[in-house]
Amino acid sequence: MSPRVWNDPKLKVGSMVRAALWLVEEVGEGNTFTKEQLREAFPGVSQIDRRVRDLRDYGWVILTNAEDATLAAEEQRLVRIGVPVWDPAARREAAAKKPISAKEKQEILQRDDYMCVICGISGGEPYPEDSNQTAVLSVSRMEVVLPDGSRETMLATQCKRCRAGQPGEPVRMDEVLADIRALEPQDLRRLHTWITRGRRGSTPLERAWSAYRRLPHEARRAVLEELEKSFDL
Repeated sequence: MSPRVWNDPKLKVGSMVRAALWLVEEVGEGNTFTKEQLREAFPGVSQIDRRVRDLRDYGWVILTNAEDATLAAEEQRLVRIGVPVWDPAARREAAAKKPISAKEKQEILQRDDYMCVICGISGGEPYPEDSNQTAVLSVSRMEVVLPDGSRETMLATQCKRCRAGQPGEPVRMDEVLADIRALEPQDLRRLHTWITRGRRGSTPLERAWSAYRRLPHEARRAVLEELEKSFDL
């Protein structure tokens, strides 16, 4: 067992790891705890219940009254401690072995609007530089270094090309935030709009290109001929 203390403010870990340490240090195998105790231990931490449920993916056995009729409605029992998720190497190894369920894949694809989070291409869409090759999307694991230095493995939609070219190093949120802080005020406001909308705004040129790409082959030829005739290209 790691000597770390779950409520040590110097401990740079995510809420799932901190919850695991709390279960080990404050509850112990075979004992029960309530949702109220969990929320009191982690005030202000959103979805702490879900972070505890996530431990089941790492072999932790935590029962509710749905699986153990002797438990009250608010009670849960820590039956078995699984992978020591406070150990980054053990957590990464376990995450790599854990299959992504069909339900998880569908949820992530829908959340990401069926587009690659890296290049923005949609599934089945031809690559601009190679119209003979279309994008194939899949849900992949990405390791992310959070601003506090802790690491988490997250799921994201990627096309086959971006996944193959992805570097082995984790994504660093501090570098992303540094790039954002370096933006001019006008660009910063535009980025904020894109983030709140969940999509990037398109230019008139991009909208014209998108409309053109939706045309069948014969209609595209007609557009090209009209363009060359009208603008002497």
